[in-house]
Amino acid sequence: MLITEILSRNARQYGDEVALIERDPVPGTRRDISWTQFDAQAHEVARALSACGIGKGDKVVLLLMNCLEWLPIYFGILRTGAWVVPLNFRFGAEDILYCTTLAEARVMFFGEAFIDRIARVKPALDGSVHTYVFVGPAEKRPDGAEAYAAFLNNAATRPSPDVALGPADSAALYFTSGTTGRPKGVQLTHRNLAFACQVENQHHRQTHADNFLCIPPLYHTGAKMHWFGNFLVGARAVILKSIQPADILAAVSEEKATIVWLLVPWAHDILIAIEEGRIDLSAYDLSTWRLMHIGAQPVPPALIRKWKAVFPHHEYDTNYGLTECTGPGCVHLGIENIHKVGAIGVPGHGWRCMIVDFNTWIGEHKLVPAATGTAGELAVRGDGVMTAYYKNPEATAATLHDGWLLTGDIARQDAEGFIWLVDRAKDVIITGGENIFPVEIESFIMGHPKVQDAAVIGYPDPRLGEIALAVVMVKPAQTMTEAELMQFCDGLPRYTRPRKVIFADVPRSPTGKIEKPKLRRMYTGHAGILG
Repeated sequence: MLITEILSRNARQYGDEVALIERDPVPGTRRDISWTQFDAQAHEVARALSACGIGKGDKVVLLLMNCLEWLPIYFGILRTGAWVVPLNFRFGAEDILYCTTLAEARVMFFGEAFIDRIARVKPALDGSVHTYVFVGPAEKRPDGAEAYAAFLNNAATRPSPDVALGPADSAALYFTSGTTGRPKGVQLTHRNLAFACQVENQHHRQTHADNFLCIPPLYHTGAKMHWFGNFLVGARAVILKSIQPADILAAVSEEKATIVWLLVPWAHDILIAIEEGRIDLSAYDLSTWRLMHIGAQPVPPALIRKWKAVFPHHEYDTNYGLTECTGPGCVHLGIENIHKVGAIGVPGHGWRCMIVDFNTWIGEHKLVPAATGTAGELAVRGDGVMTAYYKNPEATAATLHDGWLLTGDIARQDAEGFIWLVDRAKDVIITGGENIFPVEIESFIMGHPKVQDAAVIGYPDPRLGEIALAVVMVKPAQTMTEAELMQFCDGLPRYTRPRKVIFADVPRSPTGKIEKPKLRRMYTGHAGILG
């Protein structure tokens, strides 16, 4: 069943039940829509797009901050047979122009936060984008854009488009973050999207009674594909427009959320707020919260130990995935495997994994498994694997091999079959001929009770080539010296210990990944070979 058909089914079965809730703590607003309203709004979007000439195979850009309109627009685009092109809300004007041009998009939905950026690129896009739809306050609508309500009303009397869609049809074009150069377009099919629903639901056992608290940006496959587990069974979800600890706990308490997907920094912030007395847990009813899971980045085991000490009744899971495999789930720890915290887990539902031997791959140009316990490149295979990098045959050929997707991540598999992420291939530091994996050092440093966040990058050294530089973010109200940290790092093998320490903030993307190119530019003067 395609995800457009799942929405129609939910509307038939659950009609007036609440489907989506939007909470925005700053103005203190709350909006919601039922499954019937969700389905009807998606039909309205599809009618309006059809009326302006959008059909199967066309591309439509979706550039919005998280909001109640986001998902109905997404599904409306899919119902026309067009490809939905969600863009990162952190993209600057140049990346917006590049991605929209590469996609040859004909229509763009955008919100208030992007008015200035769109104004800068609009003259260069007007040859391809013929309709701009502004989703925001009517009084702020810029010239040259139609108001969202008017765009829908103009096609209110038209029938919904009747487009034959199949699992192999392309559905979406997601762009990578661009941390290693220009963003690459990841081409996904309707089969990919439907498979993600099944994977997520199998992993976290959502029922119609669950309520998913969605905090990460919807443009990213992570947040939306975790919501897909609820969507498959017609369960409600809350879109929270805040990452503040008190707002997260209030949303769980007041909306009776059962599942919350957090990023590492947000989990840290909640624990720190509790430790410092800024959060009083007795003020919240958190009895419905059954599952806390984390993805998008390596998770320090020390963080989960602290979390379980505060929330012992929570089930916990971590998920590994990529945009290229339709989001999270190709590897997952499993809520039954809390004893293996630190591993990213085992192959997900419907997925196969291989640790590829580096030497064999380089020498013979074929994928051969590495020996158990030996580090190699993680490859995955399943119905979530992308079709291609759009209009990029070279990158596609380097990534897809006989149905396997090479992730670019270095991992090892233990004797029990659990996969441990070692690092990104591009982030490995070579010190005097020895490979140092920053993730392992970061995880160790995060075990210090005074440390809130940590990142490790390579720093040029005339003798050793590179040394490990640790950027350490100390918890609020705490102080730490370099000597204190270095003494703590005596617990690491000598050659992996940081040789240089900087106490500063650790920049992270909206999906929680450490922005290492930014750190390299700040502290070494360049972003790295691939950055």
